[in-house]
Amino acid sequence: MKKNIALVTGGFSGEAVISYKSATTIDNNLDRERFNVYKIDINPKGWFYESADGRKTEIDKNDFSLQTNGQKIKFDAVFIGMHGTPGEDGKLQGYFDTLKIPYTSCDAATSALTFNKRFTVAIAAFSGISVAKSEVLIKNAFQSPDEVAGKLKFPVFVKPNNGGSSIGMSKVNKLSDEFGSAIEKAFKEDDQILIEEFIEGREFTVGVFKTKGNIIVLPITEVMSKKEFFDYEAKYEGASSEMTPAEIDEAVADKIRAAAKKIYQVFNCRGVVRIDFIYNEQAKQPYMLEINSIPGQSEVSIVPQQVRVMGWSLKEFYTKLVEESLNI
Repeated sequence: MKKNIALVTGGFSGEAVISYKSATTIDNNLDRERFNVYKIDINPKGWFYESADGRKTEIDKNDFSLQTNGQKIKFDAVFIGMHGTPGEDGKLQGYFDTLKIPYTSCDAATSALTFNKRFTVAIAAFSGISVAKSEVLIKNAFQSPDEVAGKLKFPVFVKPNNGGSSIGMSKVNKLSDEFGSAIEKAFKEDDQILIEEFIEGREFTVGVFKTKGNIIVLPITEVMSKKEFFDYEAKYEGASSEMTPAEIDEAVADKIRAAAKKIYQVFNCRGVVRIDFIYNEQAKQPYMLEINSIPGQSEVSIVPQQVRVMGWSLKEFYTKLVEESLNI
């Protein structure tokens, strides 16, 4: 019998536009011979399923079900295709946990933790994973940018502490008025911001997932931004180039794969995550930048590129993610 799968997209943040792109790719590649797929849009106006003929049906939040064509649909699993809150920060995961509905992403605790960049790097450093030195600022709880500038070496990255897609992120090369402007820009996105020392090196990113007890690291991608760093435009508007698989020595690739597996285990990840690294040649070490617990799945996103290079179709890949959530 086919399983009923809810493909959840949308969200309450500026990242919703990316969520819809990811959901389109996922929707186009979920195996309809195995799954009945219902795309559900969660947005500030409500939670809705839209049928093929354009009719919108509101979701019953009491048990996450819907009434359509005279029957009540309950879901065997949820495929979360939503970036930003509430799909990437643990809120939806906690809701599904209370209803005992399995889902394809990290659990509520890991999602909330990895959504907070400061907590992520703190746990990583405690676990022996190399990360950049950083400081956090809380809105209305600091005197001036100078108080943190003295603790870090420039250049630095200034970014919202919570969130993804590099929205509100800036690189600042020296202490100047530009530093204060970068802090203001980041505070428009979040009440906490992370200021992180720049690490010289090549940028790599890699998807990691688990299937039948095995952690699989996808082919490594090198990211080469046409801008100063991998910001929103570089990620989503063509201002970067990616090479998959990356042209790197196997010894370097082994270090990145080993670090990616360790991070996946340390943070108790589930489903597919994407982990970003800088490889510093002087230290001969990959430095973790961040963990994306719900990586982009649009046609131009990195994880789909890596899946295809591995020799799998997206249909195979998404089937594995759903099966893993269902423990089958």
